[in-house]
Amino acid sequence: MSLQVPALGAHDSAQSLNVAEAVFGQPYNETLVHQLVVKYMANARAGTKAQKTRSDVSGGGTKPWRQKGTGRARSGTTRSPIWRTGGVVFAARPRSYDQKLNKKMFRSAIRSILSELLRQNRLVVSSDMSLDSPKTKLLVEKLKSVDAKRVLLVVESIDVNLALASRNIPYVEIVEAANLNPVLLVSSDKVIATPGALKQVQESLA
Repeated sequence: MSLQVPALGAHDSAQSLNVAEAVFGQPYNETLVHQLVVKYMANARAGTKAQKTRSDVSGGGTKPWRQKGTGRARSGTTRSPIWRTGGVVFAARPRSYDQKLNKKMFRSAIRSILSELLRQNRLVVSSDMSLDSPKTKLLVEKLKSVDAKRVLLVVESIDVNLALASRNIPYVEIVEAANLNPVLLVSSDKVIATPGALKQVQESLA
């Protein structure tokens, strides 16, 4: 059984595209989608933050003053966390935020996202996404009929002209079908895909 992805608009040369229900007709699994989005965002974190503990800070080998008789609180080192220029109590260390999600869960979550986008009329097909020159105004003209703030363009391969033209438009992103970004899919108000890109996605998720 097949479903239809509507065309972008009446002025678009693309016709509505038939897609497999096994990929674009799945129920929305909010828990799984949330897990995928959290995993994707966590894996993008650098995790390179580093601070020094009292043992890492240079100096502090000499006791600042004698133990008794000065009227001041006893102190054994100037590198203590209670001293200015001292170490940090619970110092941050370089770490990895990577989370694991197996391929079966990943594919199922992407199918769930695409199915929900289609149900909400946020997924459309367009064959008129290529540009003759890297002009922002040309892409703006093509997207004039799109009633959405955040737009995601899914293409088979990123064209140089399209990439350069989109850089100056806020909230417009481009992604290749082979590298679908779940965060961009979820956060986009409208996802515009080329027929070739949708077929490529369907083959990879079938």
